[in-house]
Amino acid sequence: MSDALRRHWPEYLMEGAELGLFMVSAVLFSALLEHPASPVRASIPDPFLRRALMGVVMGATAVAIIYSPWGKRSGAHFNPSVTLTFFRLGKIGPADALFYVSFQFLGGLLGVIVSGALLGTVARDKAVNYAATLPGPQGAGAAFFWETLISFVLMLVLLVVSNSRRLARLTGMFAGVLVATYITFEAPISGMSMNPARTFASAVPARAFADLWIYFTAPSLGMLLAAQTFVGLRGARAVACAKLHHRNAARCIFRCGY
Repeated sequence: MSDALRRHWPEYLMEGAELGLFMVSAVLFSALLEHPASPVRASIPDPFLRRALMGVVMGATAVAIIYSPWGKRSGAHFNPSVTLTFFRLGKIGPADALFYVSFQFLGGLLGVIVSGALLGTVARDKAVNYAATLPGPQGAGAAFFWETLISFVLMLVLLVVSNSRRLARLTGMFAGVLVATYITFEAPISGMSMNPARTFASAVPARAFADLWIYFTAPSLGMLLAAQTFVGLRGARAVACAKLHHRNAARCIFRCGY
């Protein structure tokens, strides 16, 4: 544990910072698009169009992080469920997985805290609510099902694309398109999380803990099922690395097949 921390602490910090930046973007744009006093909200009265715009912004944020120097070096998981899946696939060591998950939770929470400090009462308004992900009118059961499904599809696509010589360089783009699509169409059902640390980060200041179990279980379940499906179809050796973007000169701390 201590050896891993000594050698790989830069990647751990990058993982935390990546989710922190993602959460800053989520809270700031939630305020811009949903706060009653926002001129953007007034100019776009249609909730579907606002969700679509939010999807584009958050998809672009994910793409920017994945292709950033930090993302290329750390692997751009910024999601405990992604890290857990690659641990299950044998591509990341136990100590690295533990520190990745820990820093993801810490970084996401710090990102929301910083956003709350910048926005003040705007972030606390019920229309913004620190960009919390909550079940929609269909209830917790529907939220659990759809969180599992969208997480399954995301991870299966990431595994297929990132392990294709022809498509690997486009992995981040595929991820961004899926994030944008899910926010546009699925968010009214579950809030569209796919990420335990992302939901936890918003839940703490929003004090929205009642349905936290959904977002701690469904994303990991969906992604682990996707990993099992991929291994069943292609075999465990078909997974080259835990990085989403590997064609770069940055060091790799994983059990890498490149």
